[in-house]
Amino acid sequence: MNQEVVILIAEDDEGHFALVKKNLVRAGIFNEVVRFTDGQEVLDFLFKSKPPAEPKAYLLLLDIRMPKVDGATVLERLKGDDILKRVPVIVLTTTDDPREVERCHGLGCSIYIVKPVEYDSFVEAIRKVGMFLSIVSVPKIGESD
Repeated sequence: MNQEVVILIAEDDEGHFALVKKNLVRAGIFNEVVRFTDGQEVLDFLFKSKPPAEPKAYLLLLDIRMPKVDGATVLERLKGDDILKRVPVIVLTTTDDPREVERCHGLGCSIYIVKPVEYDSFVEAIRKVGMFLSIVSVPKIGESD
C-alpha cells in the first residue's frame, strides 16, 4: 500500500485492534495507523482536520458497534460530506445481520467484512484485508476539493 495512506482504525476492543494491527504488518502493510476507541473520536479527527493542511489519503477500518457514536452513524456522516465521502471505508465488525450489511452498503461502505469469532479465521481474514490493501489506490482529500 502506498505509504502515504494513513490507516484509521475505529475499534473499541483492545484485543481486536492488536490483532488487526499485528496481522496487517504480517501482510506487509507498514503504513501509519491511527486508532480510535469510539465513533465520536473518528468524527472529531476527520471533521476538525478537513481539509488537511496538506493533502492526505485516509482509509478507515470501521467497527459498527462503537461507544458514543456507532459505526453506521460515522459512515453516514462521512459519506454525507462532499470532501470526506472520498475516504474508503471498510466495515470490519462482528455483526453479520443481513439488514446491517445492506444498511452499511446503502450508506456507502466500500467493503463489509464480518470478523470471524475463531482466532485462526480472524487472523486469516485480516491477512486477506492486508493483501487487498497492498493493491488498492486511495484518493487524497484536500486536493482540488
